Amino acid sequence: MSLLPTDEDLIGRFRAGDADAFAALVDRHRQRVYNLCLRLLGDAEDAADAAQETFLSVLTKIGQFRGDAAFTTWMHRIAVNACHDLTRARRRQPMLRLAGDHDLPEDEGPPAPDPAEELAGTRDVIVALRAIPEEFRVAIVLADLQDLAYEEIAKVLDVPIGTVKSRVHRGRVALARAMRLGVREPDTTAATSQEQT
Repeated sequence: MSLLPTDEDLIGRFRAGDADAFAALVDRHRQRVYNLCLRLLGDAEDAADAAQETFLSVLTKIGQFRGDAAFTTWMHRIAVNACHDLTRARRRQPMLRLAGDHDLPEDEGPPAPDPAEELAGTRDVIVALRAIPEEFRVAIVLADLQDLAYEEIAKVLDVPIGTVKSRVHRGRVALARAMRLGVREPDTTAATSQEQT
């Protein structure tokens, strides 16, 4: 029975000149990075672009990986940054048309099963995720769909853990609102009229 090499073993082998070790890292993490990018961007093509950019950055920066955090935490941070960069680049491009529901793939999805599909595989969730602010979207995708601990999310986003908790909570509320699950703004007009009587 052979044990699979750890990420750190593969990194060490790559640094020693074994190109296949990097290919093994990519194979091991390709799906998770793609799924993260898809949830953050909401578009399969953009997700593929961001995932590719993530692995290019990992390749060029792997010499900077010190091992202070887990390799996956470091890689998630690069993926989140790649998504931010792509989003900023898209905002600078002139829009020829507005994206709509017809832009979502009908039956397309990640090339392999995504465990998050049980929670977020519907088109409604993808559309709703697009509607919430990016900082909240990133936090709830990392927490609820990528199943990262708050401490790890804090490292990925380089923010305090309290900020992570706040963003996750506010993101969940915003997502519920976007999906029309009954989370509403408080009705102050009813309270005001009752107070006046």
